[in-house]
Amino acid sequence: MSKLLISLHQIGFALGMLDGVFKAPSGTELSHIILRWLHFVAGITWIGLLYFFNLVNVPLQKELDADTKKKVNPKLLLPALWYFRWGALVTVLAGFGYYAMYILRPDVGLANATGANVSGRIVLIVWLFIPIVTFLIEFLIIKKVPALIKDGRVFAIVALILVVIMSIVILKWLDSSLTVHTQHFASNKTLSIGVGGAMGLIMLLNVWGIIWPNNKRMIGALTGGPPAAPELARQAFVASRTNAWLSLPMLLFMGTSHGDWLIFGGH
Repeated sequence: MSKLLISLHQIGFALGMLDGVFKAPSGTELSHIILRWLHFVAGITWIGLLYFFNLVNVPLQKELDADTKKKVNPKLLLPALWYFRWGALVTVLAGFGYYAMYILRPDVGLANATGANVSGRIVLIVWLFIPIVTFLIEFLIIKKVPALIKDGRVFAIVALILVVIMSIVILKWLDSSLTVHTQHFASNKTLSIGVGGAMGLIMLLNVWGIIWPNNKRMIGALTGGPPAAPELARQAFVASRTNAWLSLPMLLFMGTSHGDWLIFGGH
């Protein structure tokens, strides 16, 4: 009994020491934690499946005959594409909420504290508009200009030009919107995630606008639905491969948002 009492006393003492270390999170802190956690978990799911499709599934499909595809693909690809597309959506929505509330808003607040009248809503809407327009151009090229996607190297150059122009426009917009006189209030996080997040948004739109609709029709054709147009496979492949390559700079910009060591300065 005495040993039990001593043990309980020691546990109570240890908990008392930790009381000053750990505390219940506030509402703001809790939403901060939840958004980041959702962003990470959904992002791992999405990008992991993206690499599976590009590194494993594409080579595998070339080895399968038509009968095997009819048996395997509906059971394999439909569940994978479900997690893939919804993982993409949750990743971007959670990231967008985190960016708007905890990264961009503080910079807007600092700018307005000097007497500026910056509208965070307008900054955010224009930022969203830039990658959406970029995607629409890419979408039209993939869907309407087959000559440019016939050779992947040609389309890679086109996509690179689009992404570079988009990134420059985003950086100019964020920096100019958050500059008061000669003071630049756009932080490294705002700039880095502004570029990386825009790439992520294009990737999301590729998933829901091209990859999933095209694969849905192709899998439907395997299960007795109407025949799929032959160009659907190439379009889905190009969009998926574009996402795979975009994920590399996207993740780089997300990582460099925590320091000033790569490209961008800031506070």
